[in-house]
Amino acid sequence: MSLNAPIGIIGLGYVGLPLSLRFAQSGTAVLGFDIDPPKVEKLNAGQSYILHISSEEIAAQVTAGSFKATADFSQASLCDALIICVPTPLANGREPDLSYVLNTGRAIAPYLKKGQLVVLESTTYPGTTDTDLCQVLEEGSGLKAGIDFHLAFSPEREDPGNPLSDVANIPKVIGGLTPACQKRAMEIYGRAIRTLVPVESCRVAEAVKLTENIFRSVNIAMVNELKVVYAAMGIDIWEVIEAAKTKPFGFMPFYPGPGLGGHCIPIDPFYLSWKARQYGQETRFIELAGEVNTAMPAYVIKRASEALASVQKTLKGSRVLLLGIAYKANVDDDRESPAYVLWEMLEEAGAEVEYHDPHVPVIRPSREHAHFAGRVSLPLTDANVAGFDLVLLATHHQAVDYSLVAKHAALVVDSRNALASLMKGQPNYFKS
Repeated sequence: MSLNAPIGIIGLGYVGLPLSLRFAQSGTAVLGFDIDPPKVEKLNAGQSYILHISSEEIAAQVTAGSFKATADFSQASLCDALIICVPTPLANGREPDLSYVLNTGRAIAPYLKKGQLVVLESTTYPGTTDTDLCQVLEEGSGLKAGIDFHLAFSPEREDPGNPLSDVANIPKVIGGLTPACQKRAMEIYGRAIRTLVPVESCRVAEAVKLTENIFRSVNIAMVNELKVVYAAMGIDIWEVIEAAKTKPFGFMPFYPGPGLGGHCIPIDPFYLSWKARQYGQETRFIELAGEVNTAMPAYVIKRASEALASVQKTLKGSRVLLLGIAYKANVDDDRESPAYVLWEMLEEAGAEVEYHDPHVPVIRPSREHAHFAGRVSLPLTDANVAGFDLVLLATHHQAVDYSLVAKHAALVVDSRNALASLMKGQPNYFKS
Protein backbone atom coordinates (compact mmCIF):
# COMPACT_ATOMS: atom_id res chain seq x y z
CA MET A 1 0.00 0.00 0.00
CA SER A 2 1.08 3.57 -0.58
CA LEU A 3 2.86 5.42 2.22
CA ASN A 4 0.58 8.36 1.42
CA ALA A 5 -2.66 6.37 1.64
CA PRO A 6 -5.02 7.49 4.42
CA ILE A 7 -6.07 5.51 7.46
CA GLY A 8 -9.79 4.70 7.33
CA ILE A 9 -11.66 4.82 10.62
CA ILE A 10 -15.19 3.44 10.53
CA GLY A 11 -17.64 4.80 13.09
CA LEU A 12 -17.05 8.42 14.10
CA GLY A 13 -18.46 8.26 17.61
CA TYR A 14 -16.96 8.47 21.09
CA VAL A 15 -14.16 6.08 20.09
CA GLY A 16 -13.65 6.63 16.38
CA LEU A 17 -13.59 10.43 16.36
CA PRO A 18 -10.87 10.88 19.02
CA LEU A 19 -8.81 8.18 17.32
CA SER A 20 -9.25 9.92 13.96
CA LEU A 21 -8.06 13.21 15.38
CA ARG A 22 -5.07 11.58 17.03
CA PHE A 23 -3.92 9.99 13.75
CA ALA A 24 -4.52 13.28 11.91
CA GLN A 25 -2.55 15.25 14.50
CA SER A 26 0.34 12.78 14.14
CA GLY A 27 0.64 13.59 10.44
CA THR A 28 -1.38 10.69 9.03
CA ALA A 29 -4.22 11.47 6.64
CA VAL A 30 -7.52 10.10 7.93
CA LEU A 31 -10.68 9.20 6.05
CA GLY A 32 -13.51 8.78 8.52
CA PHE A 33 -16.53 6.66 7.59
CA ASP A 34 -19.99 6.91 9.12
CA ILE A 35 -23.46 5.82 8.00
CA ASP A 36 -25.04 9.06 9.32
CA PRO A 37 -24.87 11.70 6.52
CA PRO A 38 -25.76 14.68 8.77
CA LYS A 39 -22.90 13.71 11.09
CA VAL A 40 -20.53 13.48 8.13
CA GLU A 41 -21.63 16.90 6.88
CA LYS A 42 -21.18 18.44 10.31
CA LEU A 43 -17.68 17.02 10.77
CA ASN A 44 -16.57 18.17 7.32
CA ALA A 45 -17.72 21.64 8.33
CA GLY A 46 -15.40 21.44 11.33
CA GLN A 47 -18.20 21.11 13.86
CA SER A 48 -18.19 18.76 16.84
CA TYR A 49 -21.22 16.95 18.19
CA ILE A 50 -19.43 15.49 21.25
CA LEU A 51 -19.05 17.62 24.36
CA HIS A 52 -15.43 16.86 25.25
CA ILE A 53 -14.16 17.24 21.66
CA SER A 54 -13.92 20.84 20.52
CA SER A 55 -14.95 22.07 17.09
CA GLU A 56 -11.58 23.82 16.91
CA GLU A 57 -9.77 20.45 17.07
CA ILE A 58 -11.83 19.10 14.19
CA ALA A 59 -11.72 22.26 12.11
CA ALA A 60 -7.93 22.42 12.38
CA GLN A 61 -7.54 18.95 10.85
CA VAL A 62 -10.21 19.53 8.20
CA THR A 63 -8.53 22.76 7.14
CA ALA A 64 -5.12 21.09 7.05
CA GLY A 65 -6.53 18.35 4.83
CA SER A 66 -5.64 15.70 7.42
CA PHE A 67 -9.21 14.63 8.15
CA LYS A 68 -12.24 14.11 5.97
CA ALA A 69 -15.49 12.28 6.70
CA THR A 70 -17.56 10.31 4.22
CA ALA A 71 -20.57 8.00 4.02
CA ASP A 72 -19.26 6.43 0.81
CA PHE A 73 -17.79 3.05 1.77
CA SER A 74 -16.38 2.48 -1.71
CA GLN A 75 -13.61 4.85 -0.65
CA ALA A 76 -12.35 2.11 1.67
CA SER A 77 -10.25 0.96 -1.28
CA LEU A 78 -8.18 4.16 -0.95
CA CYS A 79 -7.05 3.36 2.59
CA ASP A 80 -3.89 1.77 3.90
CA ALA A 81 -5.73 0.41 6.94
CA LEU A 82 -9.34 0.22 8.07
CA ILE A 83 -10.10 0.48 11.79
CA ILE A 84 -13.61 -0.50 12.89
CA CYS A 85 -15.05 1.42 15.87
CA VAL A 86 -18.77 0.58 15.92
CA PRO A 87 -21.18 -0.34 18.74
CA THR A 88 -21.57 -3.86 20.13
CA PRO A 89 -24.83 -3.74 22.12
CA LEU A 90 -26.79 -6.57 23.69
CA ALA A 91 -29.80 -8.08 21.98
CA ASN A 92 -32.80 -9.56 23.76
CA GLY A 93 -31.85 -12.20 26.29
CA ARG A 94 -28.48 -10.51 26.89
CA GLU A 95 -27.02 -12.05 23.74
CA PRO A 96 -24.29 -10.22 21.80
CA ASP A 97 -25.49 -8.11 18.90
CA LEU A 98 -22.69 -8.15 16.34
CA SER A 99 -24.84 -6.67 13.58
CA TYR A 100 -22.91 -3.37 13.50
CA VAL A 101 -19.56 -5.15 13.26
CA LEU A 102 -20.65 -7.68 10.67
CA ASN A 103 -22.56 -5.16 8.56
CA THR A 104 -19.46 -2.99 8.56
CA GLY A 105 -17.46 -5.99 7.42
CA ARG A 106 -19.92 -6.60 4.60
CA ALA A 107 -19.78 -2.91 3.60
CA ILE A 108 -15.98 -2.82 3.25
CA ALA A 109 -15.34 -6.36 2.00
CA PRO A 110 -16.01 -5.62 -1.71
CA TYR A 111 -13.39 -2.87 -1.59
CA LEU A 112 -10.61 -4.71 0.24
CA LYS A 113 -7.29 -4.87 -1.55
CA LYS A 114 -4.22 -7.00 -1.08
CA GLY A 115 -1.93 -5.69 1.63
CA GLN A 116 -4.62 -3.75 3.51
CA LEU A 117 -4.98 -3.99 7.28
CA VAL A 118 -8.36 -4.39 8.98
CA VAL A 119 -8.52 -3.83 12.76
CA LEU A 120 -11.54 -4.28 15.01
CA GLU A 121 -11.63 -2.05 18.11
CA SER A 122 -15.21 -2.76 19.21
CA THR A 123 -15.46 -4.69 22.49
CA THR A 124 -16.57 -8.25 21.90
CA TYR A 125 -16.10 -11.88 22.93
CA PRO A 126 -12.93 -13.83 22.13
CA GLY A 127 -13.16 -15.31 18.66
CA THR A 128 -15.13 -12.53 16.98
CA THR A 129 -12.24 -11.19 14.92
CA ASP A 130 -10.70 -14.44 13.74
CA THR A 131 -14.03 -16.19 13.06
CA ASP A 132 -17.13 -14.00 12.60
CA LEU A 133 -15.50 -10.89 11.12
CA CYS A 134 -12.86 -12.87 9.25
CA GLN A 135 -15.50 -14.98 7.52
CA VAL A 136 -17.51 -11.94 6.39
CA LEU A 137 -14.41 -10.21 5.03
CA GLU A 138 -13.15 -13.28 3.20
CA GLU A 139 -16.52 -14.14 1.68
CA GLY A 140 -17.14 -10.57 0.51
CA SER A 141 -13.68 -9.93 -0.87
CA GLY A 142 -12.48 -13.27 -2.17
CA LEU A 143 -9.23 -12.60 -0.29
CA LYS A 144 -7.64 -14.68 2.46
CA ALA A 145 -6.99 -13.12 5.87
CA GLY A 146 -3.39 -13.44 6.98
CA ILE A 147 -2.28 -14.04 3.40
CA ASP A 148 -3.88 -11.41 1.16
CA PHE A 149 -4.80 -8.89 3.85
CA HIS A 150 -3.89 -8.32 7.49
CA LEU A 151 -6.40 -8.72 10.33
CA ALA A 152 -6.03 -7.66 13.97
CA PHE A 153 -7.89 -6.70 17.13
CA SER A 154 -6.95 -3.72 19.30
CA PRO A 155 -9.42 -2.78 22.05
CA GLU A 156 -10.44 0.83 22.52
CA ARG A 157 -9.59 2.39 25.87
CA GLU A 158 -11.50 5.67 25.78
CA ASP A 159 -12.53 7.40 29.02
CA PRO A 160 -14.84 10.30 28.01
CA GLY A 161 -14.93 13.18 30.42
CA ASN A 162 -11.57 12.36 31.96
CA PRO A 163 -9.14 15.22 31.21
CA LEU A 164 -6.21 12.84 31.78
CA SER A 165 -7.47 10.46 29.09
CA ASP A 166 -5.24 11.18 26.10
CA VAL A 167 -5.38 8.77 23.16
CA ALA A 168 -1.69 9.20 22.41
CA ASN A 169 -0.62 8.20 25.92
CA ILE A 170 -2.96 5.27 26.59
CA PRO A 171 -1.04 2.02 25.90
CA LYS A 172 -2.47 0.14 22.93
CA VAL A 173 -2.98 -3.62 23.17
CA ILE A 174 -2.63 -5.31 19.77
CA GLY A 175 -3.27 -8.90 18.76
CA GLY A 176 -2.94 -10.12 15.17
CA LEU A 177 -4.29 -13.09 13.28
CA THR A 178 -0.68 -13.91 12.33
CA PRO A 179 2.69 -12.49 13.38
CA ALA A 180 2.75 -10.53 10.14
CA CYS A 181 -0.71 -9.11 10.89
CA GLN A 182 0.44 -8.03 14.33
CA LYS A 183 3.58 -6.43 12.92
CA ARG A 184 1.56 -4.42 10.40
CA ALA A 185 -0.91 -3.28 13.07
CA MET A 186 2.00 -2.21 15.28
CA GLU A 187 3.42 -0.16 12.40
CA ILE A 188 0.09 1.60 11.83
CA TYR A 189 -0.70 2.37 15.48
CA GLY A 190 2.92 3.34 16.10
CA ARG A 191 2.31 6.44 14.00
CA ALA A 192 -0.05 7.85 16.62
CA ILE A 193 0.27 5.91 19.92
CA ARG A 194 3.37 6.09 22.09
CA THR A 195 3.19 2.71 23.87
CA LEU A 196 2.20 -0.51 22.11
CA VAL A 197 1.45 -3.76 23.95
CA PRO A 198 1.63 -6.78 21.64
CA VAL A 199 -0.20 -9.95 22.68
CA GLU A 200 -0.23 -13.42 21.19
CA SER A 201 -3.51 -13.33 19.27
CA CYS A 202 -6.74 -11.51 18.48
CA ARG A 203 -8.45 -13.62 21.15
CA VAL A 204 -6.02 -12.57 23.87
CA ALA A 205 -6.56 -8.91 22.94
CA GLU A 206 -10.34 -9.40 23.01
CA ALA A 207 -10.06 -11.04 26.44
CA VAL A 208 -7.93 -8.14 27.73
CA LYS A 209 -10.71 -5.64 27.11
CA LEU A 210 -13.37 -7.85 28.67
CA THR A 211 -11.18 -8.43 31.72
CA GLU A 212 -10.71 -4.68 32.21
CA ASN A 213 -14.45 -4.01 32.11
CA ILE A 214 -15.40 -7.04 34.21
CA PHE A 215 -12.93 -5.86 36.84
CA ARG A 216 -14.75 -2.54 37.01
CA SER A 217 -18.21 -4.09 37.01
CA VAL A 218 -17.43 -6.48 39.86
CA ASN A 219 -15.77 -3.82 42.01
CA ILE A 220 -18.57 -1.31 41.45
CA ALA A 221 -21.04 -4.03 42.46
CA MET A 222 -19.05 -4.64 45.62
CA VAL A 223 -19.19 -1.00 46.75
CA ASN A 224 -22.85 -0.78 45.75
CA GLU A 225 -23.59 -3.75 47.99
CA LEU A 226 -21.48 -2.31 50.81
CA LYS A 227 -23.35 0.99 50.43
CA VAL A 228 -26.63 -0.71 51.25
CA VAL A 229 -25.15 -2.77 54.09
CA TYR A 230 -23.34 0.15 55.69
CA ALA A 231 -26.35 2.44 55.31
CA ALA A 232 -28.37 -0.04 57.39
CA MET A 233 -25.65 0.29 60.05
CA GLY A 234 -25.64 4.07 59.91
CA ILE A 235 -22.22 4.17 58.21
CA ASP A 236 -21.45 6.43 55.23
CA ILE A 237 -19.83 4.40 52.43
CA TRP A 238 -18.27 7.54 50.95
CA GLU A 239 -16.42 8.29 54.18
CA VAL A 240 -15.28 4.67 54.35
CA ILE A 241 -13.85 4.82 50.81
CA GLU A 242 -12.09 8.14 51.41
CA ALA A 243 -10.32 6.67 54.44
CA ALA A 244 -9.60 3.30 52.81
CA LYS A 245 -7.93 4.85 49.77
CA THR A 246 -5.24 6.38 51.98
CA LYS A 247 -3.71 2.89 52.12
CA PRO A 248 -0.80 3.01 49.66
CA PHE A 249 -1.14 -0.65 48.62
CA GLY A 250 -3.77 -3.35 48.24
CA PHE A 251 -6.76 -1.03 47.71
CA MET A 252 -8.18 0.76 44.68
CA PRO A 253 -11.18 3.06 45.18
CA PHE A 254 -14.43 2.40 43.33
CA TYR A 255 -17.55 4.43 43.97
CA PRO A 256 -21.24 3.52 44.31
CA GLY A 257 -24.01 5.02 42.25
CA PRO A 258 -27.60 4.61 41.04
CA GLY A 259 -26.67 1.83 38.61
CA LEU A 260 -24.37 1.31 35.66
CA GLY A 261 -24.45 3.26 32.42
CA GLY A 262 -22.55 3.79 29.21
CA HIS A 263 -21.78 1.45 26.38
CA CYS A 264 -19.20 -0.67 28.22
CA ILE A 265 -19.67 -1.76 31.82
CA PRO A 266 -23.39 -2.69 31.72
CA ILE A 267 -22.89 -4.66 28.49
CA ASP A 268 -19.43 -6.05 27.91
CA PRO A 269 -19.23 -8.57 30.79
CA PHE A 270 -22.22 -10.42 29.37
CA TYR A 271 -20.38 -10.95 26.08
CA LEU A 272 -18.04 -13.21 28.02
CA SER A 273 -20.91 -14.86 29.92
CA TRP A 274 -22.58 -15.75 26.63
CA LYS A 275 -19.38 -17.10 25.12
CA ALA A 276 -18.41 -18.99 28.29
CA ARG A 277 -21.64 -20.99 28.16
CA GLN A 278 -20.55 -22.37 24.79
CA TYR A 279 -17.56 -23.87 26.62
CA GLY A 280 -19.71 -25.21 29.48
CA GLN A 281 -18.34 -22.60 31.89
CA GLU A 282 -20.12 -20.45 34.46
CA THR A 283 -19.35 -16.79 35.13
CA ARG A 284 -20.76 -16.41 38.62
CA PHE A 285 -18.97 -13.17 39.53
CA ILE A 286 -20.24 -11.52 36.35
CA GLU A 287 -23.82 -12.65 36.93
CA LEU A 288 -23.80 -11.61 40.60
CA ALA A 289 -22.29 -8.22 39.81
CA GLY A 290 -24.98 -7.73 37.19
CA GLU A 291 -27.70 -8.54 39.72
CA VAL A 292 -26.30 -6.13 42.33
CA ASN A 293 -25.79 -3.25 39.91
CA THR A 294 -29.18 -3.77 38.26
CA ALA A 295 -30.83 -3.56 41.69
CA MET A 296 -29.40 -0.12 42.47
CA PRO A 297 -32.13 2.00 40.80
CA ALA A 298 -34.74 0.27 42.98
CA TYR A 299 -32.69 1.13 46.08
CA VAL A 300 -32.49 4.78 45.01
CA ILE A 301 -36.26 4.91 44.47
CA LYS A 302 -36.76 3.37 47.91
CA ARG A 303 -34.66 6.17 49.40
CA ALA A 304 -36.68 8.72 47.43
CA SER A 305 -39.86 7.25 48.86
CA GLU A 306 -38.41 7.42 52.39
CA ALA A 307 -37.38 11.03 51.88
CA LEU A 308 -40.89 12.00 50.82
CA ALA A 309 -42.40 10.02 53.67
CA SER A 310 -40.37 12.15 56.09
CA VAL A 311 -42.58 15.09 55.06
CA GLN A 312 -45.79 13.05 54.79
CA LYS A 313 -45.71 12.72 51.01
CA THR A 314 -45.57 9.82 48.58
CA LEU A 315 -44.10 9.36 45.14
CA LYS A 316 -47.57 9.30 43.70
CA GLY A 317 -48.51 12.86 42.87
CA SER A 318 -45.09 14.31 43.77
CA ARG A 319 -43.04 16.45 41.40
CA VAL A 320 -39.48 15.13 41.01
CA LEU A 321 -36.55 16.87 39.33
CA LEU A 322 -34.03 14.36 38.01
CA LEU A 323 -30.63 16.05 38.13
CA GLY A 324 -28.34 14.64 35.43
CA ILE A 325 -29.33 12.34 32.57
CA ALA A 326 -25.90 11.43 31.13
CA TYR A 327 -24.47 8.12 32.30
CA LYS A 328 -21.39 9.72 33.92
CA ALA A 329 -20.15 13.11 35.02
CA ASN A 330 -19.16 15.83 32.56
CA VAL A 331 -20.13 14.03 29.34
CA ASP A 332 -23.12 14.26 27.02
CA ASP A 333 -23.34 10.49 26.49
CA ASP A 334 -26.63 9.14 27.84
CA ARG A 335 -26.42 5.60 26.48
CA GLU A 336 -27.62 2.98 28.97
CA SER A 337 -27.89 5.71 31.61
CA PRO A 338 -29.41 4.54 34.92
CA ALA A 339 -31.15 7.92 35.04
CA TYR A 340 -33.64 6.61 32.49
CA VAL A 341 -34.40 3.59 34.65
CA LEU A 342 -34.97 5.91 37.63
CA TRP A 343 -37.24 8.08 35.49
CA GLU A 344 -39.34 5.12 34.39
CA MET A 345 -39.63 3.81 37.95
CA LEU A 346 -40.65 7.23 39.25
CA GLU A 347 -43.36 7.60 36.63
CA GLU A 348 -44.59 4.06 37.28
CA ALA A 349 -44.97 5.08 40.94
CA GLY A 350 -47.09 8.05 39.91
CA ALA A 351 -44.55 10.85 40.13
CA GLU A 352 -44.37 13.76 37.70
CA VAL A 353 -40.77 13.95 36.43
CA GLU A 354 -38.69 16.57 34.69
CA TYR A 355 -34.93 16.70 34.28
CA HIS A 356 -32.01 19.08 34.15
CA ASP A 357 -28.73 18.28 32.44
CA PRO A 358 -26.49 21.05 31.08
CA HIS A 359 -24.88 18.59 28.66
CA VAL A 360 -28.05 16.93 27.37
CA PRO A 361 -30.34 19.85 26.54
CA VAL A 362 -32.68 17.64 24.48
CA ILE A 363 -32.98 13.87 24.78
CA ARG A 364 -31.97 12.17 21.55
CA PRO A 365 -33.80 9.17 20.09
CA SER A 366 -32.49 5.80 21.26
CA ARG A 367 -33.44 2.17 20.99
CA GLU A 368 -33.69 1.69 24.74
CA HIS A 369 -35.73 4.73 25.77
CA ALA A 370 -37.39 6.04 22.62
CA HIS A 371 -40.37 7.43 24.56
CA PHE A 372 -38.16 10.06 26.21
CA ALA A 373 -36.90 11.50 22.91
CA GLY A 374 -37.55 15.20 22.52
CA ARG A 375 -37.85 15.97 26.24
CA VAL A 376 -36.10 19.25 27.06
CA SER A 377 -33.86 20.04 30.03
CA LEU A 378 -35.52 22.37 32.53
CA PRO A 379 -33.48 25.50 33.37
CA LEU A 380 -31.96 25.34 36.85
CA THR A 381 -33.38 28.42 38.55
CA ASP A 382 -34.31 29.20 42.15
CA ALA A 383 -38.02 29.04 41.37
CA ASN A 384 -37.79 25.87 39.30
CA VAL A 385 -35.88 23.97 41.98
CA ALA A 386 -38.18 25.19 44.73
CA GLY A 387 -41.18 24.03 42.71
CA PHE A 388 -40.35 20.33 43.08
CA ASP A 389 -41.16 18.10 46.00
CA LEU A 390 -37.87 16.24 45.50
CA VAL A 391 -34.59 16.68 43.64
CA LEU A 392 -33.01 13.32 42.78
CA LEU A 393 -29.36 13.60 41.78
CA ALA A 394 -28.33 10.90 39.32
CA THR A 395 -25.22 12.40 37.66
CA HIS A 396 -22.57 14.63 39.22
CA HIS A 397 -21.80 17.24 36.54
CA GLN A 398 -19.35 19.96 37.54
CA ALA A 399 -21.37 22.48 35.49
CA VAL A 400 -24.35 22.28 37.87
CA ASP A 401 -24.79 24.98 40.54
CA TYR A 402 -25.13 22.75 43.59
CA SER A 403 -25.26 25.66 45.99
CA LEU A 404 -28.49 26.74 44.27
CA VAL A 405 -29.89 23.23 44.67
CA ALA A 406 -28.86 23.04 48.32
CA LYS A 407 -30.45 26.39 49.07
CA HIS A 408 -33.80 25.95 47.31
CA ALA A 409 -34.60 22.22 47.15
CA ALA A 410 -37.32 21.00 49.51
CA LEU A 411 -35.78 17.51 49.59
CA VAL A 412 -32.64 16.07 48.03
CA VAL A 413 -31.78 12.44 47.38
CA ASP A 414 -28.13 12.26 46.35
CA SER A 415 -26.83 9.09 44.68
CA ARG A 416 -23.38 10.55 43.91
CA ASN A 417 -22.33 12.30 47.14
CA ALA A 418 -22.38 15.56 45.19
CA LEU A 419 -24.03 17.72 47.84
CA ALA A 420 -22.51 16.15 50.95
CA SER A 421 -20.30 19.12 51.79
CA LEU A 422 -23.17 21.57 51.29
CA MET A 423 -26.00 19.71 53.01
CA LYS A 424 -24.44 17.27 55.49
CA GLY A 425 -26.59 16.96 58.57
CA GLN A 426 -29.58 18.77 57.10
CA PRO A 427 -32.87 16.92 57.62
CA ASN A 428 -33.91 17.37 53.97
CA TYR A 429 -30.76 15.66 52.63
CA PHE A 430 -30.72 11.91 51.95
CA LYS A 431 -27.95 9.82 50.44
CA SER A 432 -28.78 6.80 48.30
